[in-house]
Amino acid sequence: MSVSDFSLLPLPVIHFGAGLFAGIADLAAGFGRNILLVTGSSALQKSGRLSSLIDTLEKGGGRHFQVVVKSEPSPELVNEAVACYRDKSIDVVLAVGGGSVLDAGKAVSAMLLQDHPVERFIEGQPGFMPHDGRKVPFIAVPTTSGTGSEVTNNAVISSVGVSGYKRSLRHAAFVPDIALLDPELMLTVPPELTAAAGMDACTQLLEAYLSPFSNSYTDAIALSGLEHFTRSFMPVCTDRAGDSSARGDIAYAALMSGIALANAGLGIVHGFASSIGGLFEIPHGTLCATLLAEATRENIGQLRIADPGHPALVKYARAGELLAGRTFSDVKAGCDGLVGLLEEWQELLRFPRLGTYGITGPDIGQIVNLTRSKSNPVQLDDSSMYRIFASRL
Repeated sequence: MSVSDFSLLPLPVIHFGAGLFAGIADLAAGFGRNILLVTGSSALQKSGRLSSLIDTLEKGGGRHFQVVVKSEPSPELVNEAVACYRDKSIDVVLAVGGGSVLDAGKAVSAMLLQDHPVERFIEGQPGFMPHDGRKVPFIAVPTTSGTGSEVTNNAVISSVGVSGYKRSLRHAAFVPDIALLDPELMLTVPPELTAAAGMDACTQLLEAYLSPFSNSYTDAIALSGLEHFTRSFMPVCTDRAGDSSARGDIAYAALMSGIALANAGLGIVHGFASSIGGLFEIPHGTLCATLLAEATRENIGQLRIADPGHPALVKYARAGELLAGRTFSDVKAGCDGLVGLLEEWQELLRFPRLGTYGITGPDIGQIVNLTRSKSNPVQLDDSSMYRIFASRL
């Protein structure tokens, strides 16, 4: 098979390895002395790493400011942070935390040099205007393994309510300048968050691999991520939660998922995430975890109807063999094996149903009407999307 044509977004300078967080202050100081820290509300503080980082920064002559992120970033949070620190001559934004923290840091970095509120630059919003790409340098340090935000060019911003939205602030320049991944930061992540974040990474790898916009490069990245994911996902969710090597596998998988999605796009599960995120407060990883098996089943079923020899079915079967660690007799068996494995994980890890978050039958129509996914391997009609969603209420 010939190599397909492709174009790639830039990548950060990536540092990957256990114990590397100890050098983060030096990396930040390379941009200047005024550092804006963006963190979560508790984990980094409880571990003692935040106070150690601040001490190191101050001993080196640095001056730090801090923004605390308690949930998915809202336009209000971004605008408030920008208003507070726009006149502080911030040299670098350093975000240390989960996907929401990284997205918040990315958005603040992108807005510190702008005069308009962030809403003006969010895709699909009234009065949208393209961002010019000017930003304050940004360093991303993930403490969970899920979103891959440390290597993507967008920040997801959410406004939850009747007319809410969950959309992206996006520009090629928003790719972090530095991404540092230290598996030791993930050793104490609770099992339920480990599972949900891991399934976000798995969903991103599968959706990018199956995207009609995938290419030889993104396929290689996605398959490498799936290989590392499958050998350590269940262990980190169960008996090897404190194993830095296993945590490293999942951190690597999430990293690969970010590179793959940024260059190939995502499918119907993330289409649902965008439409639901503005209406209901449901953790992104949990949404991926509870919808992936059923969405995969529906995609495969619709592909078989459209074309039993569709190349996407071969890719689904290949992913099934990789995740299951076994060879299937044919493409059909491989596809069925993939769906069966995803269902097995869903039940074993007890991912909650969507009704847990207040979503009811009458809400499905509105959600389906809002959902689009040009990067899904097959175009799904409303009835297909309805079946996916209704099956997980």
